[in-house]
Amino acid sequence: MSGDDLPTTTVVSPAAASFAGIPPEPGVAKPDPLLVAEGVIRRFGGLTAVDVDHLEVQRGAITALIGPNGAGKTTFFNLLTGFDQPDSGRWTFDGRDLAGVAAHQVARLGMVRTFQLTKSLARLSVLENVKLGATGQRGERFFTSLVKPLWAAQERDIEARAEQLLERFKLDHMRDEFAGSLSGGQRKLLEMARALMVHPAMVMLDEPMAGVNPVLTQSLLGHVKSLRDEGMTVMFVEHDMDVVHDISDWVVVMAEGRIIAEGTPAQISTNSQVVDAYLGAHHEVELGVDDG
Repeated sequence: MSGDDLPTTTVVSPAAASFAGIPPEPGVAKPDPLLVAEGVIRRFGGLTAVDVDHLEVQRGAITALIGPNGAGKTTFFNLLTGFDQPDSGRWTFDGRDLAGVAAHQVARLGMVRTFQLTKSLARLSVLENVKLGATGQRGERFFTSLVKPLWAAQERDIEARAEQLLERFKLDHMRDEFAGSLSGGQRKLLEMARALMVHPAMVMLDEPMAGVNPVLTQSLLGHVKSLRDEGMTVMFVEHDMDVVHDISDWVVVMAEGRIIAEGTPAQISTNSQVVDAYLGAHHEVELGVDDG
């Protein structure tokens, strides 16, 4: 048997393998969900932006949340992370009820997020921006801040962790530069580094690849995969289907505020409901003279 005739095997990650045998249905139960949302509804006047009946996010996997513009993806993110409050519904994170919990408390519990439009403090250095992500800083209390020995050791530990993260994301050479001088892609990396300061169990990324040049896109993809490899759960919003196929283990599809499909990237790419949501129900019908 020649080398070309040798059988090939496909390596399946443990996270992807955890979805084996799960039917591709909206709201399907997962073997070990970290995040569970139930009956989450958000209305703006007469418009229902989010109406999620049931959703489970598998622990230790990368889940993509996709859908056409206006589907409610970012609003759903805002609700889950405490940046907005729903009209009804509840959701749990690692068994803890998060309904009504403030955003900073959600982060302390281990669920952090980044934003579609990066949130960096432009007039602070890159290093200082990362250090801001650390929680429980003793020096932030007024009276404690007056006595340096009470917080100096912790400050050194925080700075050491920030330095490690900057090196990991290849931003260490810009540690003392103003964050406002970074490119769009570098700001995405900065946000991800800052999010990791709290040692999160789950990272939620809102369009992490938007506006990023191709070179940094590949770097970001590698970093997202590494989060999963380190045992973290990742959920991200994305429009680029090549990115979704590359890094996601499971895909959730929203349209008009609802979950219309779930499945592996391969299953979603052939789902007629998903195609209709993106292209319209009559995308295969030729336009006649009257239609034109």
